Amino acid sequence: MNRMGIDIGTTSISIVLLDTKTGKLMAKETVNHDSFLNASRTAACVHKHAAQWNANVRFTDTIPEGRIQDPEKIFITVVQKIEELIRNYGCPEGIGVTGQMHGMLYVDENGNAVSPLYTWQDGRGNLPLENGRTSVELLKDKLRNPGMLASGYGIVTHYYLGVKGEIPENAVKMTTISDYIVMKLCGRKSPVMGIDMAASWGGFDLEKKEFRYEELAQAGVDISYLPRVEKRHCLAGKTTGIENIPAGIPVALSIGDNQASFLGAVRELHDAVLINVGTGSQVSFASERYVPCEDNLELRPCTDDTYLLVGASLCGGRAYAMLEQFYREAAGNGDSSYYDVMYRQAGEFIKKYGAEAAWNVRTTFSGTRSNPKERGQISNISVENFYPGALTVGVMKGILQELYEQYQTMSRLTGKKAAYLVGSGNGLRRNPIMQKLAEEIFGLPLGIPEYQEEAACGAAYRLSDLNGLG
Repeated sequence: MNRMGIDIGTTSISIVLLDTKTGKLMAKETVNHDSFLNASRTAACVHKHAAQWNANVRFTDTIPEGRIQDPEKIFITVVQKIEELIRNYGCPEGIGVTGQMHGMLYVDENGNAVSPLYTWQDGRGNLPLENGRTSVELLKDKLRNPGMLASGYGIVTHYYLGVKGEIPENAVKMTTISDYIVMKLCGRKSPVMGIDMAASWGGFDLEKKEFRYEELAQAGVDISYLPRVEKRHCLAGKTTGIENIPAGIPVALSIGDNQASFLGAVRELHDAVLINVGTGSQVSFASERYVPCEDNLELRPCTDDTYLLVGASLCGGRAYAMLEQFYREAAGNGDSSYYDVMYRQAGEFIKKYGAEAAWNVRTTFSGTRSNPKERGQISNISVENFYPGALTVGVMKGILQELYEQYQTMSRLTGKKAAYLVGSGNGLRRNPIMQKLAEEIFGLPLGIPEYQEEAACGAAYRLSDLNGLG
């Protein structure tokens, strides 16, 4: 038998099958869902089951700061990939789902999407709303215990849309994209969230494991749209036989992609610090107890008795992609990739001058969670190190240094240190130079997980803790 894990990422969907007895990877597939929308692109979900999947809804956005996606297109892609794996490998004994956190969408009374998915990258929470102040600033003033709030967080987006009168008239509840997928697979009409996903929206009491309903209502947030929250990880239901997916397959409640990646990547929860460098970048460190956080750190639920301290860099791995684009434009060649050239020049610079001679680059090009107006910096430029390789190495170090500073704060808050470092995400997996720099900056040996699809694997592993799945 096997178990299926599904990861609904910002740009792609990964699905894996793990052998129930050995935990070994039997099959995997990753596909881009190409679901981003903008003011010039209107998405119409067209499918042969249009009535069932609410295909006539059109999603648009009118502001350049918006980062929205078509949830129906994501759902249809997930269903197609599940069908393919079942056709080739048989029916799994359970399905675990994870996906991008913070974002939200609205559903109607029948459980159909009536809005786009407002992703974690959505910037409308930083737009002036009242007296030149943003949703984030207003909520932080109005809430007694605001915790971590940033643009792209579900509560912030919901508040903004409410003030602007942009919540769809037929919306009754809000949910995350992965909880939406679970709801649809199980034929539910109303979403349910786990505490890890719920906490990612902001305005959540981790000790009570529930939203700060009274505070949110007093701050002007319409709490009637908040879904029910399950305080322990559990099954959400069973598949209902949609398309060619057999009925009766148990489906677990969705978990956050950060928690799933941690569970899928580390051997011992409490000994490792995990860094992930992809589109963004994160550092995660487990804690057996509740600890108040500060600055850019968040405390997130993980397992039923474990928390994760998490630091997220808004630019992260994207900084490396920005640098590659910069080199292409400077060379006047917009078609050819420069990643191989960047890597070669970085290696040559380190070999000749050493990594410590590189430029000092602060890669906060998109700001930070606590200060979205902060910007990056470049220094330590001299005649002796005025080379492209020095800039490339500096960007690599800058991405890692931001994560290391957050880990240092985590270590101070928990009173413990990690025994080893685990690295995930394509930005790190495909860059041995960055791997070496990570070991030097953190002062720890680095391990790379066997399987690349850490979040999808973590969602499948998590099924082992659920009643009825052994």
